[in-house]
Amino acid sequence: MDEVRELVARRAEAMRAGDAVALAADYLPGAVAFTMAPPLAHRGLTDPGSLREWFATFDSAVDYEVRDLEVVAEGDVAFCHSLNRMSALPKGYPERFDLWFRSTVCLRRVDGVWRIAHEHTSVPFHMDGSFSAAVGLTP
Repeated sequence: MDEVRELVARRAEAMRAGDAVALAADYLPGAVAFTMAPPLAHRGLTDPGSLREWFATFDSAVDYEVRDLEVVAEGDVAFCHSLNRMSALPKGYPERFDLWFRSTVCLRRVDGVWRIAHEHTSVPFHMDGSFSAAVGLTP
């Protein structure tokens, strides 16, 4: 579905631009996100305040890429998944990080507009007993 692909592309651009308002506008009231950062569930996603605070933790713009996007839509419900890359320079650190992670987004079309109802991002972890995040993986 082209409209969902356009929403994902628009969000990637908003990430690169540090546009918390544009990112927050894509969520439905009551949307829930399971992100890589604590807590276990994030709510209140239509308020751009926490995104602004997150962007402020970097000394550089966030580089953001979406790869291998798959979209399934029927009626007013859609979901998509992709592999995403994020890179930035955290404040106080000497170099950028570069991280690939998994993303699943569930959407509803409300009044003709696709909005995010649920988002889940994750990084695999090593099952070798260390339980450390597998941040070195690339597609």
